[in-house]
Amino acid sequence: MFWADKLLKNRSNTEWINDSWTPSGIIHMGGLKGPVIHDVLFKILRKQGNDVKFTFGFDDLDPIDGLPKNLINSHADYMGIPISVAPSPDGKGTFGEYFGAKMKGLFHNLGITGEIYLASEYYKKGIYNDAIRFVLDHTAEVRKVYEEMYNKTVKNDWFPLQVVCPKCGKLGTTKITAWDGKEVQFVCDPTLVKWAQGCGMTGSMSPFDGNAKMPFKVEWAAKWWTFGVTIEGAGKDHASAGGTYDIARNITKNVFGKEPPLKLPYEFFLYDGKKMSSSKGLGLTGGQLLEVMPPEMVRFLMIKTEPNTAVEFNPFGTQIIPKLFEDYLKAAQEYENKESTDFARAFELSAVGDIKIPPQFRFLTLAQWVQMPDMEEKIKKEGLEEWAKYAKIWVEKYAPDSEKFVVSETVSNGAKNLNNNQKELLKKISLKLDKNWDAEEFQAQIYEYGKELSLTGKETFAAIYNALIGKDHGPKAGWLILSLDKEFVKKRFEEVSVQNINEQIEVQTSQSLSKPEIFSIDPELKNKFPSISVGVAVIKGVTIEKTNPELEKEKEVLLKSLEGLTTEQLGQYLEVINYRNLYKEMGVDWHSKRPSPEALLRRVALNKGLYTINTCVDAYNLVVMKHRVSVGAFDLDALEFPTILRLAKNGETIHLLGDESPTEYRDGEMAYFDKNGGFNIDFNYRDAQRTAVQLETKNVYINVDGIFDITPSQVEKSLREACDMIMKYCGGTLDIFGVETK
Repeated sequence: MFWADKLLKNRSNTEWINDSWTPSGIIHMGGLKGPVIHDVLFKILRKQGNDVKFTFGFDDLDPIDGLPKNLINSHADYMGIPISVAPSPDGKGTFGEYFGAKMKGLFHNLGITGEIYLASEYYKKGIYNDAIRFVLDHTAEVRKVYEEMYNKTVKNDWFPLQVVCPKCGKLGTTKITAWDGKEVQFVCDPTLVKWAQGCGMTGSMSPFDGNAKMPFKVEWAAKWWTFGVTIEGAGKDHASAGGTYDIARNITKNVFGKEPPLKLPYEFFLYDGKKMSSSKGLGLTGGQLLEVMPPEMVRFLMIKTEPNTAVEFNPFGTQIIPKLFEDYLKAAQEYENKESTDFARAFELSAVGDIKIPPQFRFLTLAQWVQMPDMEEKIKKEGLEEWAKYAKIWVEKYAPDSEKFVVSETVSNGAKNLNNNQKELLKKISLKLDKNWDAEEFQAQIYEYGKELSLTGKETFAAIYNALIGKDHGPKAGWLILSLDKEFVKKRFEEVSVQNINEQIEVQTSQSLSKPEIFSIDPELKNKFPSISVGVAVIKGVTIEKTNPELEKEKEVLLKSLEGLTTEQLGQYLEVINYRNLYKEMGVDWHSKRPSPEALLRRVALNKGLYTINTCVDAYNLVVMKHRVSVGAFDLDALEFPTILRLAKNGETIHLLGDESPTEYRDGEMAYFDKNGGFNIDFNYRDAQRTAVQLETKNVYINVDGIFDITPSQVEKSLREACDMIMKYCGGTLDIFGVETK
């Protein structure tokens, strides 16, 4: 049963759902979770025929106690002033009206139907007068709740109310000192809070009709008591044990003498393991989220998992948005097929207005189409105009480089390196371009042309991609070619295919290795994995120690920067995905053999800390975790050159560091070998005992591994930083440095 249906099972026929928010800044996407959840509960109850009300409060009488960075200079003088009084950032209306209007716009787009009310108006109208009088009359009981929850004494001069100072207009700086049943005595204390300064006024006044405000914890309980609220959830920041939510619930029960509403805590959306925050630039705002996906899908994202499940959402350079589109389409299909699944129910409850079944079309394919010229008609014919605008935003702002492409203005180095058969393929395609092709038919025919020339599918399409977009991968080649001007394609394919077949153009990073007497990549491996690149360096004359105080400090800084990292997040990093994909192609289970960057970061995510091996290994491990690119270091004097990266054969063995007996390689595992055998396994997964870097090691040999979307430039960058870190803490002189590619 879907979590919301389960939660509302056996509820009464009369319900009041409430939620609230302080309009003090731009709302991040995680701030929409509460409104969407409450709206879903409201719609379920209403459809069941219950007498149900849904209200949403803008807590605009709260004082300004912090400002977005762009308003610190212009609004510093308004700290402590109620949000409903301070001027708007654009000079039109109030601070609360400015940010409240943005939230109302989001509510409209998301189909959230709660009745919005302003705290400032409710206080002025006297709606909270009875609650104010009640808590003042029962201040001792309120203090007792605080004391029991916090396990500390609350001073006898504390009252659960603050007044708006008649002189300076501030609320955050006032303190009530007495209550006589009609008026309160107060002081506007210059030192009460650090973020605002009171004017020093003392006096007495009525606390009613908008002159005062209850503190949030007390006000929350007062709302429940005043309205008769039966359901109100709270985010994790309020709902942790002993937090605001618990205090409000205890005040409701022990002071007001009422049962608190249904308890519904919900978890955050996380950005790189940390709570999203617009002011800190972590994550997307609600507006940015609605730019890249339709409102129905935003609602789907908010409710498809149970509320108490934290969800990692970093869209930059990841596949998380395309994956969400896929989940949404799957849910739509299950709903259309009348399947009783949680996904289908989530899809149904995500609707804004009438339920609409979206087109069953892969988002990543559409993202390719919007990058091709002259595809507007095709997109329109398929009924994809609405989704195309989201695909464009994703490509422009969030897509990893592997999903982006532009038609090359000149012939790329990759195109110049095509073999004879690949160039012959381009000639053949050029001759067939004038036929009126269907794109899918053309795609299939291109594959057949490649087979006729003894090309693999990968070689066939890599020829086209290198010729047109300068990459060895890309969108469906048939669609790409037909989206371009035919004469341009003919000219480009002719330009590539007529080059001197024997011309060899070396693809270099800024420093190519080209030292086969030191290292090479086996030709079979190059053909199987043409994207492979390996950085190689030699540092001579190092002095390795067990630990170094400064290095330990660097490790602590890195651990601090990775606080909140989750194992779920690791699977969204592009580099980790690439290493996992390599392991899959080698037939290695990455769940049991984690690629080295993932293994190190996984320890951090599981709060196991960092290994302490020695100053050489610890130094380059920091680079591995920073860039998520695999690095290995070996004792140079234990190697016998040349070394080679190749596929292992059955029967070959390696004695891994820390093991009592040798391990037999599986046929097809990628590993580094010297004349004496393998010195690591599975592309720097684990190393051999005989070549391990020890305290006695004087000369170090280093490998850095790149595959698929981990480019040679990334490999070179990691190699450079690894060498710098090793020499920083171990000394030595750089003797060899370069990157080997196909």
